Amino acid sequence: MSKTVNELGNILSDMYNNAPKKEQVTMIHLFGVKYADDIQHVGIREVIEQAGIHSTYRTELNKAVKLAKYVNPK
Repeated sequence: MSKTVNELGNILSDMYNNAPKKEQVTMIHLFGVKYADDIQHVGIREVIEQAGIHSTYRTELNKAVKLAKYVNPK
């Protein structure tokens, strides 16, 4: 079952805000890899806005979504 933009935004916000020090961007990448299919259905911009993180992270999330077809999280 696909996640809604609200659910994705909440997950990203939680991962970003609870990331170990200096690993916030890593958590954005991990989120993008894990939820790439759902993110593509609702849109990167919408997920970033819902998460309440800075819009410049759209680029990082976009990279992670593209990378998802090549990697699997541990």
